[in-house]
Amino acid sequence: MESTALVQELEERTRLSPDRVVRLHGFVLDEPFELLIFRGFSSSTTHSTAFDPDASVLPDGTRLDWAELLQGPLDPSGETRLVGPVNPEELLAQASW
Repeated sequence: MESTALVQELEERTRLSPDRVVRLHGFVLDEPFELLIFRGFSSSTTHSTAFDPDASVLPDGTRLDWAELLQGPLDPSGETRLVGPVNPEELLAQASW
């Protein structure tokens, strides 16, 4: 599955499961990349994102390597990992949620 389509599917899944956060890890060329998805919205913690909600949050050259499903909302004093690390497409399986 194309990375942009995968992110859109995961955004929709988090809209339906507002107590879950998806964290995607990968690389943009040779730089580490991290994306958080919560309640249908994506935000990169490592790269800037466009203000346009219709623009992709993935910079050109992004490769998504692994993902985690976390209990949301995130707690700065500690986080609860529910699934992962796994291949990002594995999070689309209903059993993961």
